[in-house]
Order: sequence, then C-alpha cells, then structure tokens
Amino acid sequence: MPRGATTLPVSSSHPPEFPPDALDCYRRAVEGLRDAAIPFTIGGAFALHKHTGIWRSTKDLDIVLEAKAVPGALQQLEARGFTTGIEDPVWLAKAFCGDYFVDLITALGNAALVVDATWIERAEQWELFNIPCRILAAEELLASKIFVSRRERFDGADVAHLIRVCGGRLDWDRIQQLLAGHEEMLLWGLVFFSYVYPAHVDLIPRSVWHALLRGLEHHLEHPGREEPFRGTLVDPNMFAIDVREWGERDLYREYCEQHPRLLQAVESNTGRQG
Repeated sequence: MPRGATTLPVSSSHPPEFPPDALDCYRRAVEGLRDAAIPFTIGGAFALHKHTGIWRSTKDLDIVLEAKAVPGALQQLEARGFTTGIEDPVWLAKAFCGDYFVDLITALGNAALVVDATWIERAEQWELFNIPCRILAAEELLASKIFVSRRERFDGADVAHLIRVCGGRLDWDRIQQLLAGHEEMLLWGLVFFSYVYPAHVDLIPRSVWHALLRGLEHHLEHPGREEPFRGTLVDPNMFAIDVREWGERDLYREYCEQHPRLLQAVESNTGRQG
C-alpha cells in the first residue's frame, strides 16, 4: 500500500467491536430521544446492516428526523451531556460525545429529498443494542443512497446490496415516488445493479424497467433544450467548472436556497455554532 494511504473498508457480515464509549454514546442518544417522545428513525450503517446483513465500521450513529424535531432533539441530547451544533443548515446537525457523535439528518445534502413524517411512519420496529426503536425502511434508505455518488464516496454497492437482499419485497412505487424528477438517477442505479448481479435482474419488476426506459426514450426523442444542467446535484465539486467557467446553472445552490433551512433557524435562535 502506498505511504500515507488509508485502509478502505471491506464489506463483511462480521460485526465491528464497538468500544464501550461508543455504545454509551449511542444508547444515551436513543434513550434520550425515546424518553422525550421525539419521532425519529435510525439510518446509516445500522439500517444497512438490518436490511442486508452487512456491517460497516462506524464512529457515528445516523438519526433521521424531521427538521421541526431538531430543536427538541438537541435540547434532550444536551441534557444528557452531548455537545451539539449545526453542521449544515440544509440537512445536518451533530451531537458529540467524546470521540463519537450522532448525526441528526433531515434531508439529503443537496436538498433533493427532504425527510417528512412518512419516513418515520414507514420505519420498521427494531432494537439497537437492546433498546427498542425504529429503523429506516429499505425504500427510503435506497432512495437516499442514489445520490451518494461523489468522487470520494460512492454508495452504489449499498444500492446493489439492498436490491439483491430486499428486491423481492421492495415497494417500488414508493421508491419511484421518492425519486420523482430524478428518474435517470434511479435508472442508473438499476443498470449498475444489473451489471453487478446479471442473474438477478428479475428482482426488479419489468414494469419499473419499462417505465424508466420509456421515460429515457421519450427524453431522447424530445430533448428539453431548456432543461437545466444537474451535475452539481451529484457532485458540486467535480462539476464546479461547469458552473464557474462554462456558464451552467448551479442547481445544488438553488435547491439549497429554496430549502426551508429550518436548521439555520435553530442555530440563530439558540446561538449554537456548527
């Protein structure tokens, strides 16, 4: 391995050894939100494990909730000794506990998907370290990972694994509803799956393939000359040249500016700094 290179994660069904401080951090966070009756669900590495059996080493716990629930959540976590702050007013608050932390997630980072009450209502009953809670449904988890395709991180393998394990029971209508307006991204994820698992393409209903391919065919036959460039929704850094030097619109900035930015209001009202 080249000098200075970091060890990349390797997929496995073997659980990582969670240090006692990490377990204490995660338990206190979940118990605090449960005791305060704040609606939330668990996402991230723990949701991926629940749905696929794959474990990933992690230093954080992803808590998914509506933006309006964040002020109460931060208050409860502070009462339990966490240091809190707003990382990004569009989608992310954090609560730190020593070397470990909890992410409070209210949207995708590009604001293309925003968490609403249905994400919590559809979450499945589960237990995290023997604490009853709810875990993000596979459909919302898959939809949220479609856009994680940057140079430094690509969640295509997670999408493929979710379809491979859960494909026969996925609610594809829900997935298409979540990704309405971004059908090409969904089709890209499904084509990637078909390459990785060519023997299992039948896990995706033919009706889904047909709908997405008809949409693409229509686009090819009737290209919208006024449709905006969308590269920054995928990666604002790698597509920066398109905006800064080639004159394209920056939909990432526009989406974020149109977002309610409720977390920014939380920050300004409480004086917290991210």
